[in-house]
Amino acid sequence: MMTFVASIVVFGVLIFIHELGHFMMAKWIGIKVYEFSLGFGPKLLSVPRGETSYNIRALPLGGFVRMAGMDPNDEDMNEERGFNKKPVGQRIAVIFAGPLMNFVLAAVLLAVIFSVQGLPVPVTTVGSVLPGYPAEAVGIQAGDQIKAVDGVPVGRWEELVQKIKSRPGQEIHIVLLREGLEKQLDLRTVSDEKGQGKIGIEPAMGYEKLGLLTALGEGARWTVKITLMILHFLSNMIFAGAPADLGGPVRVVTEIGKAVDVGFLLLVELSAFLSINLGLFNLFPIPALDGSRIFFLIWEKIRGRPVDPVKENFIHLVGFGLLMLLMVVITYNDVLQIFFDPKAPLQR
Repeated sequence: MMTFVASIVVFGVLIFIHELGHFMMAKWIGIKVYEFSLGFGPKLLSVPRGETSYNIRALPLGGFVRMAGMDPNDEDMNEERGFNKKPVGQRIAVIFAGPLMNFVLAAVLLAVIFSVQGLPVPVTTVGSVLPGYPAEAVGIQAGDQIKAVDGVPVGRWEELVQKIKSRPGQEIHIVLLREGLEKQLDLRTVSDEKGQGKIGIEPAMGYEKLGLLTALGEGARWTVKITLMILHFLSNMIFAGAPADLGGPVRVVTEIGKAVDVGFLLLVELSAFLSINLGLFNLFPIPALDGSRIFFLIWEKIRGRPVDPVKENFIHLVGFGLLMLLMVVITYNDVLQIFFDPKAPLQR
């Protein structure tokens, strides 16, 4: 039950923020907005405010913002405040604002994690010892906390690395703590392929709590970093023949359930990752997605006149059908892997 509730909340927040981006930009530009809805199908709740109706609908599978001048089949294509009457740049801004808000949400959620739990950073505690290196030879163990090198205290992993790098092939003196007891060791570093000192240790990870502004900055930086990692993964999948590993709603709900079992902060972290995926996916130039609408608007700017709206809507309709078909295939594969994987534990 908790997995179901958490999934509804997570999906609801991601969709709400996405549609809020479209809505706020449209209102700011001066476009007439008829409806802001979460979900599809019959209305469960409707709150009219001015010219806009705010609705919750029965099927929690998405959301939409209905503006004047977007559907060529409507009778409002000549509405002065219609979407179609605005300059191309403003229309692109309205479409782009949805995905942008997903990236903003991800940065804020990550900032919350960095403020409450802390930013994961390497610390001077040894996480692992590489076999065949000097550290193993002198008996350094995982869990040892290195306090000083050559009599100089080291409080951060970067300081420790710099001390060792600057002494290739030389004797160094290390002071460490093991189970509360101080030990002193002498060892000779080796040179790596760059001619820098190395002793064969890897750091454990700790957490450094950040102030609000710093956390927001790190949240934005990690949002960009994760986005680039996703693009790199997709590039390898498309151009380098890496195995496809795409998950649909079933897998996402499964991961949300796992996050709920572990704790709230992991659920927040997963929500940030999903928000980045949603924003990025919507920017792809695939019919029915925001990216394709931006593509048509850029093409309109280049050629000096809009694409026939009836033809464009037909392309988006076909694209939506293909996306639904792809979602069915991905969901089918998710069900097979999660519930019928012969290698999976029996308790699944």
